[in-house]
Amino acid sequence: MMKVGVIRCQQTEDMCPGNTDFKVAKEGKRAFENTGPVEIIGFVSCGGCPGKRAVARAQLMVDRGAEAIVLASCISKGNPIGYPCPHYEDIKNALEKKLSTEITLIEWTH
Repeated sequence: MMKVGVIRCQQTEDMCPGNTDFKVAKEGKRAFENTGPVEIIGFVSCGGCPGKRAVARAQLMVDRGAEAIVLASCISKGNPIGYPCPHYEDIKNALEKKLSTEITLIEWTH
């Protein structure tokens, strides 16, 4: 089973406990249809706007065994408020640049 670290939006933490992220990961559904069920080994926020802590937090999860980093749908799709992160592309590009090519980046959860 693949081990993943999830980065979520700090602004939506008080509106979303992440239960759907955990559910789809456990069941291997939605963004995890290609990987099958995954084990979430870390579930952290981006650190707040503009998301500069996302790269360091992703690296910590990789150092602790994550084989993939997942940007939760609150960042990429704006769930649950319908407002995607305005810094999404910058965060994604910084993660792609920093993480080794052996680490998968999954851009959403549900």
